[in-house]
Amino acid sequence: MPTTGRPSVLVYTRTTDYRHDSIPDGITALRELGAEHGFAVDATERPEVFEDGLAGYAAVVFLSTSGDVLTPGGREGLRAHCAAGGGFMGVHAAACTEYGWPFYGDLLGARFARHPELGPGTVVVEDHDHPATRHLDATWHLTDEWYEFTTDPRGTVRVLAGAGRTTSGDGDAGTGRPLVWAHEHGGAPVFYTALGHTRRIYRDPVFRAHLLGGLRQVTGEA
Repeated sequence: MPTTGRPSVLVYTRTTDYRHDSIPDGITALRELGAEHGFAVDATERPEVFEDGLAGYAAVVFLSTSGDVLTPGGREGLRAHCAAGGGFMGVHAAACTEYGWPFYGDLLGARFARHPELGPGTVVVEDHDHPATRHLDATWHLTDEWYEFTTDPRGTVRVLAGAGRTTSGDGDAGTGRPLVWAHEHGGAPVFYTALGHTRRIYRDPVFRAHLLGGLRQVTGEA
């Protein structure tokens, strides 16, 4: 339960499948963003927190979670949070989470299918009228895992950025597929970015500004 009068965010990092070694870096980045921009950040891997209720949290962030990470009671807690208008933000492997729960797939917007090997590539910004992309140029070059999804969320979400050419794996295959999007699900503001694999990226001020923009949307501060 949050204990400050500032907008509070719960960062959830439980994994039951692949675990990213960048998770501690992501927690640090979000905490530092909170300290700099006036919101409180709690981090946990305890599913019981969701069973206890999320009242007081403006938003929940699933940071590279993987596998089944919620109990049945926790699922109901997250569903109630969203139904009450609480925000939800997914980062990177959040798309590899809760495959057996249809609500979660609809909430996030799409589910992870595969990715080529880690390598450099280009993000093409399609919508600059959002706090997560407003600071970016038309193209953004970085090294990451270039996620592909089981379905294309275009038409059901607001796509903010997609994949350009990558130099790993299959080259141009999948060019234009969404990587960053926003939408509303049952009253909950939702933001997802497929970026965030490496430890280094969480020290990148450009990526931190990207995360901050997502947080501003899902906490209602944008």
